[in-house]
Amino acid sequence: MNSNNDPTNHSPLRDVAQSPEATARYLADVQRVLLDIGKNLETLAHETRVHLRDTHVEGDRWYHARLRAMPVEKALGNVLKNLNHLTEGLEKSAYKRRAHDEAVVNTEKGRREKELERQRKKNPQPLQAAPNPPQQGAQSQNLGYGGPTSLYDMGRESA
Repeated sequence: MNSNNDPTNHSPLRDVAQSPEATARYLADVQRVLLDIGKNLETLAHETRVHLRDTHVEGDRWYHARLRAMPVEKALGNVLKNLNHLTEGLEKSAYKRRAHDEAVVNTEKGRREKELERQRKKNPQPLQAAPNPPQQGAQSQNLGYGGPTSLYDMGRESA
């Protein structure tokens, strides 16, 4: 039984996964939501930092509140760093998905070209001689670079 055509086992993301454009749109939407969450987490991290560093206990030195706040700040910083890596990974995934479809198309074309090349090698076509253009004097033969072939052949006339 083929699970791809089974209507009882239909997943809404199956259609998204089958199209690189739909995958890119879906990942962009997820990334947009995560970036909004990231803004809120940055604000939360800042407000938490301000509050925790202002929380002093009697007998504290000036740096004790900061030392108590550091593990919380570090944890929130790690969450933000992981969120940034996640959003970068989503973007990279969309590019890789598109590159996969292009590679599939190019593989098919490449195989066709290799097969044609193999056929040409097995059955070589006889080469035809190029037609000689009519010569109109000695000047038409010397259309390209001409004259001395080295500095020593130039003589005094070029100096």
